Amino acid sequence: MANTPQAKKRIRRNEKRAEINGARIGRIRTFVKKVETACADADKTAAQEALAAAQPELARGVARGVLHKNTAARKLSRLTKRVSAL
Repeated sequence: MANTPQAKKRIRRNEKRAEINGARIGRIRTFVKKVETACADADKTAAQEALAAAQPELARGVARGVLHKNTAARKLSRLTKRVSAL
């Protein structure tokens, strides 16, 4: 249990940040899932549009610190590869 005022404040702040970061990660997952479903349906135009929308979301996740740079690059690379294979 936190004893100092600073530690109590830190706990409050961490809870708020965890909620915000969770929402950000969920948003990124939604965009990635749109690309994957378009690939599964073999709809190339929809997949390309979804990929174009997912790319800045992944970059934003890196900028905000919820995703590691290499993780975002790997996901984007794999999605691009799947879309181009259609």
